[in-house]
Amino acid sequence: MSLPATRLFIDGEWRPSSTGATYEVCNPNTGQVVGTAASASAGDCASAVEAAARAFPAWEQYPLPMRRDILLRAADVLASDEYRARVMDAVKEETSATDETVVFNHAAPVNELRAFAGAVAELKGETFVSGMSGGQVFVQRRGMGVVLSIAPWNAPIGLTLRATALPIVCGNTVVIKCSEVSPRTQAIVAEIFEKAGLPKGVLNFISTSKEDSPARVAEIIAHPAVRKINFTGSDRVGRLIAAEAAKYLKPCVFELGGKAPVVVLDDADVPRAARAITSSALLHGGQICMSTERVIVQAGAAEALVGELTSLFSQTKAGDPQADASVAYGALFTESSAENVLGMIREAVAEGARVLLGDAKREGNVVQPHIVTGVKPGMRLWDRESFGPVVALMEVDTVDDAVAMANASDYSLVAGLWTKNVHTAFDVAARIRAGATNINGPTVHTEWMRIHGGLGSSTGYGHFTVEEWTEIRTVILHPAKEPSYLITSSLSRKP
Repeated sequence: MSLPATRLFIDGEWRPSSTGATYEVCNPNTGQVVGTAASASAGDCASAVEAAARAFPAWEQYPLPMRRDILLRAADVLASDEYRARVMDAVKEETSATDETVVFNHAAPVNELRAFAGAVAELKGETFVSGMSGGQVFVQRRGMGVVLSIAPWNAPIGLTLRATALPIVCGNTVVIKCSEVSPRTQAIVAEIFEKAGLPKGVLNFISTSKEDSPARVAEIIAHPAVRKINFTGSDRVGRLIAAEAAKYLKPCVFELGGKAPVVVLDDADVPRAARAITSSALLHGGQICMSTERVIVQAGAAEALVGELTSLFSQTKAGDPQADASVAYGALFTESSAENVLGMIREAVAEGARVLLGDAKREGNVVQPHIVTGVKPGMRLWDRESFGPVVALMEVDTVDDAVAMANASDYSLVAGLWTKNVHTAFDVAARIRAGATNINGPTVHTEWMRIHGGLGSSTGYGHFTVEEWTEIRTVILHPAKEPSYLITSSLSRKP
């Protein structure tokens, strides 16, 4: 049986790389090759951008109800049993995802598409009387042009849709570059838009090998037709893309890393808090930007919380979800990622921290759950996103101490807070610097009807909103009666 082969989608056609280059895609658990993908050449990338540029003038003028209907049809295609099965088969093979991740890769993306379809209601301007007598001003919200979107592997359907659907409904055309880890999964997004009737060239899909990716991204950013870039991924890569875009003064939207803190106060419902922390720390092996990575507990609740977390973490097993249905999460996406997580733990121990649970070992890319206490700012395990199944636990005395430690981070995406006192909850939540703070709930949570993003630094900047993916253009209608113009008013007119 032949392996699945993912092709490029450029100007409405599925095609191989112009050079015939491909790369292998491997399952993180087994290391087995589960597919191949075309590795786009410089010429392919230029073709994708040029196709998007050609499509833009007509798409910018496309009626808003027709844009909306395309997204709604795409949502219906994705919602079908056929595509649910295809999505989950692909994401399991390429990313070692479990059945529980269906919420990120199918259910939520369907709703996300429908919500983005409703964004057409925001694509309106305003009109008002000009400051000059008899004039009128019209303010329009219009598409920007070609957008380069770069989406990651860890929630490949939802994040690819976010990177493409909102810019598209706003009147832009898109070149989407997928992760080299999950090309088959992410290509499904291009396929559902094709089935929904999206005009050719509006969405173009490219995949590249890891080795070719930096050069191809730089070439696309440099193309004069590209107006804006969005990237979801690590802050390390985000900084490289920002530097490249800065050469051409091109704006970007970045959703980068997370180091979500959870503050547990003395009066918290500790068993429930522990369940939520465990869920958000270990779901998908901690490979989610919203994963709980730091737990800051007030002294009065510390002993109970440690006991609950230790029990829950020790019952949670990592392994191969396709071979053993009892495992909670699969392998980390690369061997280097697994080694990085363990390196952070070892460094913390060398600097005085203590491993409460876990063996600081790996089996291939599989890392079992870890709890580390005595972690503090200045340690890499506290300061940097681990993207793995580990929480750093700190005990504090006061609420003020807890807030200070929650904010002792360069990341600001999401946070959690546990207390039974509603007044305390709102007071403390307002002091935690995070794009979203969940009171008595898990950090892995998104409100699709609101913006999702951090507050700068290592979490990135900008949001996936209509305002970000449109530009304001002003049209001034001057009065029919000619006014007196500067300079020429004193000159004589020709008879």
